[in-house]
Amino acid sequence: MKIWQKARILVKQVYVVSNELPDSERFNLISQMRSASVSIMSCIAEGSGRGSDQDFARFLDMSLGSCHELESLLFVALDMDYIDQIKHENLTSSLSEIQKMIVAFIKKLRNH
Repeated sequence: MKIWQKARILVKQVYVVSNELPDSERFNLISQMRSASVSIMSCIAEGSGRGSDQDFARFLDMSLGSCHELESLLFVALDMDYIDQIKHENLTSSLSEIQKMIVAFIKKLRNH
């Protein structure tokens, strides 16, 4: 599934970038960023294994919520000067693409 593949790439990007954050953020920002990114991918996978379009759409909603959470956390990392503008833009661009794909898929499932 293309959305899941893009989410998988995003997880790797988040892990790489979060390795550059200060150790003092290990149990806070780093953990939250990683958890949100993994949740995006995991909810897509779990939803695809459900028996109905309605259930799948519900899990995609959760994935979308995790996208918004990660987006917020990336702004915290930027505002604290933990990541530069270029890294922020690269991550938010990938995230935005995934969000658009999720929204389109939710609409397709709910109109099915």
